Amino acid sequence: MRKISIYIFLLLTVSLFGCSKKSSKADSDTNTGNNTQVSNVETSSASSSDQNAPDFSLIDTKGKKISLSDFKGKVVILDFWATWCPPCRRGIPDLISIKKQYKNKIAIVGISLDTDSKSEVVPFAKKYGINYHIVYGTNKVVHDYGNIEAIPTSFIINQKGEIVNRHVGLTPKEVYLSEINKLLGNS
Repeated sequence: MRKISIYIFLLLTVSLFGCSKKSSKADSDTNTGNNTQVSNVETSSASSSDQNAPDFSLIDTKGKKISLSDFKGKVVILDFWATWCPPCRRGIPDLISIKKQYKNKIAIVGISLDTDSKSEVVPFAKKYGINYHIVYGTNKVVHDYGNIEAIPTSFIINQKGEIVNRHVGLTPKEVYLSEINKLLGNS
C-alpha cells in the first residue's frame, strides 16, 4: 500500500511540474531519451536586449521542412514536448485553443522530442486534434535552445524573432494569452 501511495504521489508530481529529459545518445538527427523525473516550473523573461531565437529547419509530420524564419513577423510559441509526457499532454488543449483564437496572427510550433515513440507522433496528433505545426526535434535544436532538460519547455518569440520569455513546465493558458496580447499590442 505504501509503494502504491508513493507511486501515485510521484505520478501526480510529474504530471503537475514536468518531465525531465536526460541525454541518451549524441546523434544530430535524433532526440534524447525519455526518462521522467520531477522538474521545477520556471519562467524567465529575456533581458531588455532580447536574444535572437536560433533558426532551425526541421521536418514536420508530413515530411515538409519547417524553419523558424518561416514565421518572421508573427508571435511564435515554440513548445518542446513528447507524447509520453503527462504535463505535455495536459497543455496541448490550451495550445489548440490559442491557435483557434488567434488563427494567423500567431504561430505555434510543437517540437516533438519523441525517440522510441516517434512513430506515435502522427496518430497522437490526430487523436488530440492538434491544429498547429509539429516537427521532429534534433539534438542540435535542443542544444541551440539551451539544452532542454525538462519538458514541456516553451519559448515565446516576438515578431522580430527574439526570445522574450521561456517557460519550463506546464504553463497556464492565461500566461500565454497575456504574453501574446502584450506582443500584439492588445493589452
